[in-house]
Amino acid sequence: MIESERRTGGTMSLDEAARQLRLAVHDAQVAFDCLGLGDLERSQEHAITARAAVDAASLALQEALRSLTPEEAASQGEHAVTALEE
Repeated sequence: MIESERRTGGTMSLDEAARQLRLAVHDAQVAFDCLGLGDLERSQEHAITARAAVDAASLALQEALRSLTPEEAASQGEHAVTALEE
């Protein structure tokens, strides 16, 4: 793998990991709220989608671990999180 592909793949992986983790947090919160309202079916649906998002984030992080140096991970991770906050 050439160096530019290595960096690009890692950036995309961290961007996707950040996005999936944000989705997981949202779905987990909705599952929690639905549980409190007694809507167990909806709670279960959102718990399942939260789990799927965490699994997707884990795969993206695995790719980033494989392809990024610690310095690249720090820089690109900060970029991925900052981009979601905008």
